[in-house]
Amino acid sequence: MARETSENPGRLKQIRLAYQMTKKVDTKIGLIIAGVGLLTFGVFLAIGFAIDHPIYLGILGLIVAVLAMAIVFGRRAERAAFGQMEGQPGAVAAVLNNIRRGWSANPTPVAVTRNQDAVYRAVGRAGIALIGEGNPNRVRPLLASEKKKMAKVVGDIPVHDIMVGNGEGEIPLKKLQVHLMRLPRAISAAQVTETNDRLRALGDLLSKAPIPKGPMPKGARMPKGGQFR
Repeated sequence: MARETSENPGRLKQIRLAYQMTKKVDTKIGLIIAGVGLLTFGVFLAIGFAIDHPIYLGILGLIVAVLAMAIVFGRRAERAAFGQMEGQPGAVAAVLNNIRRGWSANPTPVAVTRNQDAVYRAVGRAGIALIGEGNPNRVRPLLASEKKKMAKVVGDIPVHDIMVGNGEGEIPLKKLQVHLMRLPRAISAAQVTETNDRLRALGDLLSKAPIPKGPMPKGARMPKGGQFR
């Protein structure tokens, strides 16, 4: 009992904070949620009177109305959160952190620039998704570099280049998760696991590669295949 009592205020506080945050962006959120609840309950109640079971349908309508209000609130709160994050460094990481089942995504970027442009990677039944965030002119070379690097270890696994933004050919942040979920399946679950293992091994190999300290000596040559960012 004590545990339930302590958890409920925490949940209520989270809901209240989410509502306050959403209302700053979506000022009509309260009216919309109330309208959805009243309309849903009213429809069920009207059906109940029509079939001479107003109590049963009224109770059912109340339950469905609360569920409908929760769904609408959740979607609008998510949209408001994406609207506030859009254009901010790390926004893609926030989406990948909350991605639904079917994708294995690391919120840590696999490539970054000094201007905080970044490329993230996710692996799922659709293959590999490379997701760019930041200035397209700086990010697209990063995407191409990562794609070329992975080609040596993932073989014919499909690789999808995704640029987040509102320009032509770009995917808005609020639609990123939906876009990933709608990509057609191309590999099996076993291939997803194998691809993840290969990419982790590639990351470990690169992280353990020796990096020269200090300036490069005059006349020294970069090893073939070496690349600085």
